[in-house]
Amino acid sequence: MAEAAKEAQLVVQALRDRGYDPAGLTPIGVRPPLSTYLREIWDRRHFIWMDARHRVATSNTRNLLGRFWLVLRPMLEAAMYYVIFAEILGVTRGMENFPGFIIIGILMFRSTMRAISSSPALLPSNKAMIRAFVFPRASLAVSAELREAIQMVYTTATMIVMIMVVPFHERPEWTWLLVPVIFVFQFFLNLGISLTLARIGFIFPDMSNFMALTGRLFMYGSGVIFPIERFVDSNPLIASLIQVNPIYHMLVMYREVLMDGTIPAPEHWMILGAWAVGLTLFGLVFFWRGEETYGAEQR
Repeated sequence: MAEAAKEAQLVVQALRDRGYDPAGLTPIGVRPPLSTYLREIWDRRHFIWMDARHRVATSNTRNLLGRFWLVLRPMLEAAMYYVIFAEILGVTRGMENFPGFIIIGILMFRSTMRAISSSPALLPSNKAMIRAFVFPRASLAVSAELREAIQMVYTTATMIVMIMVVPFHERPEWTWLLVPVIFVFQFFLNLGISLTLARIGFIFPDMSNFMALTGRLFMYGSGVIFPIERFVDSNPLIASLIQVNPIYHMLVMYREVLMDGTIPAPEHWMILGAWAVGLTLFGLVFFWRGEETYGAEQR
């Protein structure tokens, strides 16, 4: 960083010695102040939004069913897990509406699962764009999570239709209006995960393989496909780890507002909110501190 600043000063002085005005010139590849960095991201908000929408629109253009896959894929995925765990294995644990339980868990966990498993490869997969253009690299993470959020709109609509159609037929209640609020918490949780793992994955490329397995661990440890709290009562340590797991609280909140028609307890809001805000702030600062390295030759 010090060497880059020294070189920039030499260039400015050389321009002045030749009679040129260097005002308005800024060095490339040097990390800007955090406030400037945030302003640059905001200035590119229209491009970030357009890029996210375009990638969603073109993600299935080569398939015959096109955008219908945005609905069909989550529907088939939820149906597969329901058949395996409810019909074949009979893992209902006496729950009245296990179909609704597993549909909500599988579909609302999808975007967080992708944030965990794919974020370490975010910077290497966009290497050409990073080297060709000057922009705040955190825009890539924001665009990726906006893309996931757009896809999750289709997924959430599919989920609501499914829990109304499958047996036990949930009926709309006023608590369903809280779904977008929980969705916002989930978006920032995913963004924090993406920013943090993107830099870690840049430093340690092997992290992509490791996080794919970690995502599966979170799946089974967050109550996605079965009520995990019923299996850990005898192990206080594991029970404590689950209680600080934001994904567990997120799924509990979705299920309570959609299936039980109740407002989640304050502890769920506080734990999920603290993780969403804290991880986003940490991830942003952590990612920003490596900004000047992302254009360098990658392994």
